[in-house]
This record gives sequence, structure tokens and C-alpha cells, in this order.
Amino acid sequence: MNQIPPHKRLLSYRYSEIIFDLTDIFVKKFLPEIDNRRTREQMVQAGRSGKQNIIEGTNRSKTSKKSEITLLDVARASLEELIGDYEDFLRQRNLEIWPKDDLRTQKLRQTGFRLSDLRNLSNLGYLIERPVLPENPIIAANFLLTLCHQATFLLVRQIASVEKDIIENGGYSEELTRKRLDYRNNIR
Repeated sequence: MNQIPPHKRLLSYRYSEIIFDLTDIFVKKFLPEIDNRRTREQMVQAGRSGKQNIIEGTNRSKTSKKSEITLLDVARASLEELIGDYEDFLRQRNLEIWPKDDLRTQKLRQTGFRLSDLRNLSNLGYLIERPVLPENPIIAANFLLTLCHQATFLLVRQIASVEKDIIENGGYSEELTRKRLDYRNNIR
């Protein structure tokens, strides 16, 4: 498990990776290129941005908690944008958006839990069981909506955790200042 990069240990990352992969398949399958080229590109970019900003934010964590928070918030906002796209897809086709307490949504949420579980990661951090996009566009869009809602919820909690850490422990600049003062006080 120690070969797994830190960002892949984050549940928010694993959800965002699944979202990115399935969004790419979704747009190819359900949005004809000629009519929806810009929408397709933006949806894939929003999914990619969600995933990549978690990676970058996590890797900035040691030197800038503020940057980490900013990048995690960009990831959250990108996935919120994707939520809007999936809601638009369903609404514009007069298809049902399932509420979060619907049994169908709960079943999709369980699939997301199973796929994103740490036990589904290889020693290098790759998903063992790969996600599969449902063939039915209503189920597929509602599945991706469910995953996006889970990921944004996790990112809000992750951001709050980083903020709490800053309040309780300070940031990198404060740590460097403490070390510098200790150094100056010890050389005299």
C-alpha cells in the first residue's frame, strides 16, 4: 500500500477519477459530436479539472495549505459545473433526475462506494474493478450525477479539514518563522 501516491489514497480523488473516465465515455456515447462539440469538450475538461486539481492541491499541501484549499475548491467547482451539465442533459431531454433518497440513487451510490473503496486499489493505486457506464442514458447520467454529488461533498469536508489544520497547527510560513527564530536564538 505504500507505493500508492498520496492523492490516490483520497476518496475524493478516487471518485473524481471515476467521474473523469466515465464522463469521457458518456459524451462519446450520448452526445453526438457534430451538435455538441463544445459541450463535450467542456464536460471532459470539467471532469479532468476536478481530478487534476486534487492531485496538484495534495502535492502543494506541504508548502502551501492556502494553495491546497484553493485547488481543492477549484476541483469542487469543476465538479459542480459537471453536475449542471448532467442535469441539463436530463432536463433538456425530458428525462427524470432522481432524488438522492430514491432507491435507484441509493443503489448507484453503493456502486460508487464499492468502486472507490481502498480495497479496490492495486498496489500502485489503480482501480482493480473498473467502472462501467450504464447503457441507458437516464441511468448513466443519474449515476454520474450521484458520483459528482459524492465527490463534491467529500471535497467540502476535505477543505474544512485543511482549514482546521491551519487553525490548529499554522501553516508552512509560520513553521519556517518558528525554525528561523529558534535558529537565531540558539546561535547567540
